[in-house]
Amino acid sequence: MMLSDTGLDLIFRNARTHNGWLDKPVDDDTLRVLYDLLKWGPTSANASPARFVFLRSRQAKERLRPALSPGNLDKTMAAPVTVIVGHDLRFYEHLPRLFPHADARSWFVGNDELIRTTAFRNGSLQGAYLIIAARALGLDCGPMSGFDNAKVDAEFFPAGTVKSNFLCNLGYGDPAKLFPRSPRLAFEEACQLL
Repeated sequence: MMLSDTGLDLIFRNARTHNGWLDKPVDDDTLRVLYDLLKWGPTSANASPARFVFLRSRQAKERLRPALSPGNLDKTMAAPVTVIVGHDLRFYEHLPRLFPHADARSWFVGNDELIRTTAFRNGSLQGAYLIIAARALGLDCGPMSGFDNAKVDAEFFPAGTVKSNFLCNLGYGDPAKLFPRSPRLAFEEACQLL
């Protein structure tokens, strides 16, 4: 089985990065369904290190404001939801429950480089799953860098064990505010068949 062309268009071919948003809220139930979809995407040893902070209120967005670059400020403040996609450097503490097949926790304890690499790589994967799941639910996305990670971490993750990776605005995009579609590399430019 595979998705229909309509499904593939929704998730990939016709999906766009949105910069402008319609004044239409995203309810809590949709965000719960979103997480319940994305959590099934694979991560190494089922580590699931991503942590998501859904900023919905004006007050929450104001806490984010000082960390945003000028080019991302207006669109982020206008988005119905902004997700901070982070990764937990203590993810391995959950491995006895998430990966009971082996003593996977012991692979990480005391190995800071492996912890950082695994958390960042797999948290990034889960951030991509967030985008795909959101699009599958009919939401538009505006993933972005362009913010001060240290400020975000100090404000939203003060314990220091979770680190921010990227931000993603969610909602219902305003098609009138889309930029022209940018090209992508051809198969021959990006791939090798060996």
